[in-house]
Amino acid sequence: MNRLILALDLYDREKAIEIARQTADYLWAIKVNWPLILGSGLGIISELKQVTGLPVIADLKLADIPNTNRLIARKVFEAGADYIIIHGFVGRDSVKAVMELGETIIVVEMSHLGAKEFIQPVTDKLIEMANGLEPFGVIAPATRPERVAYIRSKLKPGIRVITPGVGAQGGKVGDVLKAGADHIIVGRAIYQSDNPRESARKIHEEVEAWS
Repeated sequence: MNRLILALDLYDREKAIEIARQTADYLWAIKVNWPLILGSGLGIISELKQVTGLPVIADLKLADIPNTNRLIARKVFEAGADYIIIHGFVGRDSVKAVMELGETIIVVEMSHLGAKEFIQPVTDKLIEMANGLEPFGVIAPATRPERVAYIRSKLKPGIRVITPGVGAQGGKVGDVLKAGADHIIVGRAIYQSDNPRESARKIHEEVEAWS
């Protein structure tokens, strides 16, 4: 199983499509966030799928009331997204509104330092929610492998652990895979490099060595 996810956190449609085309051989999926959607429109999701044949994760981190989450998620799934990332702190009803429409990934902890302020203190409750709802996966921080290991230990088997923060944010491939991650997300270390394909190949080979 390929375990590398490319995060295309940029505005430019043509650049994003070209990087996706160059790196597709080494990826499990492509993740698009608000910058690319706002810069290129929702159509970028289907374009990336057509170019690469890979699943697309829409990293919207939805965090609204059930009806609003449902309205947004419906359009994004219709645009071709295979998965949507959603915040869990808004509660079960808001999460279930998205899960009823398609595959969902719940944020239980984030990779930046600020996550320690408000999200990490409620991680246990978010894991409990995920265990009850059984989404496709959860987001855990590659920047803190000990937290990945903790989350994995508390999570039901079958729920995938997906980890942003490898590369530019300081997360290390070996550390996070040893901690129990199923997939790693890499963005700037690939799309900002002089040779995105070669960078993706090297990271892919490192992942394979730990698999």
